[in-house]
Amino acid sequence: MSLSVALKVAQSALSARQTETATVSRNIAGAQEAGYSRKTVMLSTVVSEGGHVGGVRSDGIRRTTDNALYSSLLRSTSRATSQDAVAAGLEKLEQTVGDTELKRSPAAQLGTLETTIQNYASDPGNSILAQTMLGAAKDTVQLLNEYTGLVQGVRAEADADISTSVGRINELLGQVERLNGIIVKGGPSGADITDALDARDKALHALSEEIGISTLTASDGGVVIYTDSGVTLFETTARTVNFAPTNTFNATTVGNAIFIDGVPVAGPNAIMPIGSGRLHGLVQLRDDTAVTYQNQLDEVARGLIEAFAEQDQSGGGGPDQAGLFTYSGGPALPATATLSAGLAGDIRINANADPDQGGSIERLRDGGISDPLNPDYDYNPANNAGYATRIQDYVTALNAPRVFDGNVGLDPTDTLKGFAGSSVSWLQAARKSSAADVEVQSVIVTRTADALSNATGVNLDEEMTLLLDIERAYGAAAKLISAVDRMLDDLLSAVR
Repeated sequence: MSLSVALKVAQSALSARQTETATVSRNIAGAQEAGYSRKTVMLSTVVSEGGHVGGVRSDGIRRTTDNALYSSLLRSTSRATSQDAVAAGLEKLEQTVGDTELKRSPAAQLGTLETTIQNYASDPGNSILAQTMLGAAKDTVQLLNEYTGLVQGVRAEADADISTSVGRINELLGQVERLNGIIVKGGPSGADITDALDARDKALHALSEEIGISTLTASDGGVVIYTDSGVTLFETTARTVNFAPTNTFNATTVGNAIFIDGVPVAGPNAIMPIGSGRLHGLVQLRDDTAVTYQNQLDEVARGLIEAFAEQDQSGGGGPDQAGLFTYSGGPALPATATLSAGLAGDIRINANADPDQGGSIERLRDGGISDPLNPDYDYNPANNAGYATRIQDYVTALNAPRVFDGNVGLDPTDTLKGFAGSSVSWLQAARKSSAADVEVQSVIVTRTADALSNATGVNLDEEMTLLLDIERAYGAAAKLISAVDRMLDDLLSAVR
């Protein structure tokens, strides 16, 4: 091998190794920055007409991505965040059940009430047992009132989170609009737009957490974004997402709808309802899940008022009237088998049977709670201290079959205790199912992200191994050049 050929070989090897080093370094940086694509600097060796190596030229940056996997990641992320929002709300609603040993569920409280009634029936003249029964009745009312507040608090919190999510969506759409402009302008001019593309992918991924989306990429590199229901979110410019939050909630409050460019996409009367994303989950929690559970509590309250109602004892056919448990519409009873929204928050102890409110506790035994001045509703006109029939009626009523509203997600034909127990089971089953769905969706998101990373990302272990190989090759090339240099020195010395 001549000296000139040896020099050219050494320089070419060194230049090639430098090119590989630059490529690998750029790959690692891209992997650390993004995760949605791999960026590679395309370098080539510059060789003169005489065959001399003149350096390295950059031929541009190539961006590698997988659109199918990326779209799958967006969809799975939207489904996961939707389920997570519902699951978080159900966890809060589960406070109405709590530890079974504490007996804080409506069903458990009805069991406690029944026990105190049975004890009182065994000794109707015992005022302490009467007070115990009245205390259990008060606890039942307090529980239903308290849980109504909790459910409405969950709805109010979901509504506030919807407002936050809408604000985040508008912010992300603004980011996409800015980045889209950079990409559309920079692409034809040959500018490096890979960073803008990565930033836009990140913004779209964050957007998919809030709302289900699908995307289309135009020939100029611009993107068009639609909701999963087909409403345009972005096309050249961002569409405005509007929502008016509600400050306070009660059982009759209907949350406001979410609008995209004037089209209702979630909430009441949505004509193109979205099907995934945190926004979808929050709306489902606010308008469906929590409302259904509230309706069940309201039906438990209606069943209580109905079970403890007093009947005309004179035979005159007077209407049944609210007894121990009443509400703002008393003494008339709520409509049978018909939901009365908010009744669980409105139910109260009848003052006529509560000594703390000026009533007489003996009316628990004797009747006449609905109207002390009307003798037609007096069950014990002789005031017998051992009269237990009316007290035993309470126990019978708690276990008697009733008809409930058929639109609250439970069997409409059941006993009051059975219905309350079914409500607890419904909540627990919904929470368990939602938690399982979150776990499944989380696994799908993780696997999809891993697949995308494997397809477009950089294996750092492999790249570091390659860097070591390059380093060793670089050292070998340097030694070759040094050897050639010494040969030249020896040759020149011999000539002199």
